[in-house]
Amino acid sequence: MTADLPPRETMEFDVVIVGAGPAGLAAAIRLKQLAPDAAVCVVEKGGEVGAHILSGAVLEPRALNELIPDWQDRNAPLTTPAKDDRFLFLTETRAFRLPTPPQMNNHGNYIVSLGDVCRWLATQAEELGVEIYPGFAAAELLEETGRIAGIATGDVGIGKDGTPTSNFARGMELRATYTLFAEGCRGSLSQLLMARFNLRDGHDPQTYAIGVKELWEIPAANHHPGLIEHTIGWPLDSGTYGGSFLYHFGDNLVSYGFVIGLDYRNPWLSPFEEMQRFKTHKEVRKHFEGGRRISYGARALNEGGLQSIPRLTFPGGALIGDAAGFLNVPKIKGTHTAMKSGMLAAEAIAEAMAGGRPAEPTGYEQKLRASWVWEELAAVRNVRPAFAKLGLWGGLLYAGIDTYVLRGKAPWTIHNTHPDNAALLDAQAAPRITYPKPDGVLSFDRLSSVFISNTNHEENQPAHLTLRDTSVPIAVNLARYGAPEVRYCPAGVYEIIGAEEGAPRLQINAQNCVHCKTCDIKDPTQNIVWVTPEGGGGPNYPGGM
Repeated sequence: MTADLPPRETMEFDVVIVGAGPAGLAAAIRLKQLAPDAAVCVVEKGGEVGAHILSGAVLEPRALNELIPDWQDRNAPLTTPAKDDRFLFLTETRAFRLPTPPQMNNHGNYIVSLGDVCRWLATQAEELGVEIYPGFAAAELLEETGRIAGIATGDVGIGKDGTPTSNFARGMELRATYTLFAEGCRGSLSQLLMARFNLRDGHDPQTYAIGVKELWEIPAANHHPGLIEHTIGWPLDSGTYGGSFLYHFGDNLVSYGFVIGLDYRNPWLSPFEEMQRFKTHKEVRKHFEGGRRISYGARALNEGGLQSIPRLTFPGGALIGDAAGFLNVPKIKGTHTAMKSGMLAAEAIAEAMAGGRPAEPTGYEQKLRASWVWEELAAVRNVRPAFAKLGLWGGLLYAGIDTYVLRGKAPWTIHNTHPDNAALLDAQAAPRITYPKPDGVLSFDRLSSVFISNTNHEENQPAHLTLRDTSVPIAVNLARYGAPEVRYCPAGVYEIIGAEEGAPRLQINAQNCVHCKTCDIKDPTQNIVWVTPEGGGGPNYPGGM
């Protein structure tokens, strides 16, 4: 079909940035601060900036202070200062307050809608002359003589059968001297780059978690702006890493989420169902009583830490933000580190452009290793791997020793030794989990949840959830693992149908996909591959998320 298509139109820039999240926008702003005449373009697959941004979020303003020191005068949407930190251990019936670890001390931080922060950052970038194109999915790498020369946005109007429809429009080639990839966790082009340039060689596998989130509006009498509550323990067993976050902010809003490490072993576990039943705990439900759920979403996040960060540069560009994995897991924050990585990449590129434009901006990694980002991540590098190896109680003990005795300066590094998809037990070897039915008041089903994520995809397009081998879902996933994809997907994308008739098959409801990327990570044989749908498709998270 490609040979029959018209050529793509081309636009030329000095720098193209893929992704209008915190890292991508910070990089764009820093570039224009340093090189005002540089032509800088940002492409974003969401229908608008912020549409696909999902986070807690408590924002540490360290990077923002460096990037835009007068952000308060510019009406940045950081209006709820963090006030009260609570850290709880839950059993099925009780809650015990634990000392708040120093990494989780949020004094000086702000509870925010990260989507709103990104919308504000986009206005700052545009005022500097950055061109931002939302609704355009970067679908293809452009490579010339071993060097990345930009990206191509996806064609639109391709039908399910792979042929152009009456709405067909060719994608654009956005060519650049340097291309920065700020796609976020498990970016599709970032994965291709890591494979193409062997960026993961000599580095630990990346490990991940899934965060499932809801936004609630509650009665003013129950609202405590600045309250931050994290929990560990119930409903997860001691061998499964995870916990909750709950933040009161804005106008009677509560941001609630449940995070589960994707190295979990029981194939019968459902992160979505764990998130729903968590709200039934008497210590938790009081936050929601009398309120209403107004939005829902899910997203994977990087948990591998310093030892899982790949090589960051390649001929023609670099990885920034969560495309590389700068989340500080014990701190439960990554926006500040993602932004700083984008800023440092921008500084390295500005220097390269001024000094003759070498093929690879190697100065970026040097700057990063000399920065507070590297120091911060190095200090906590062993905490998450310790939980993976020692379980909840051993992990807590090690974290205490690492924090209070060793102070992050252990002379060893605990490594991540296997990817998350290799962790599942056979279905017969794992205990089944019975989840309560949703009540429609406090707990909900998947489809009603997806509805309030405002998820939409053009139905007449090739499915963006692809299978390397169509026989694997039944022959391997169902036969050996009990079809875990029907449980780990938080959006009801995957269904096994026809089992009653003795002819089971996997049905993929791609239009439900909230772009969390969990299937791309957790599928046992890596048979499911997430690729970009038409630009503008997916969730559309409102202000507040």
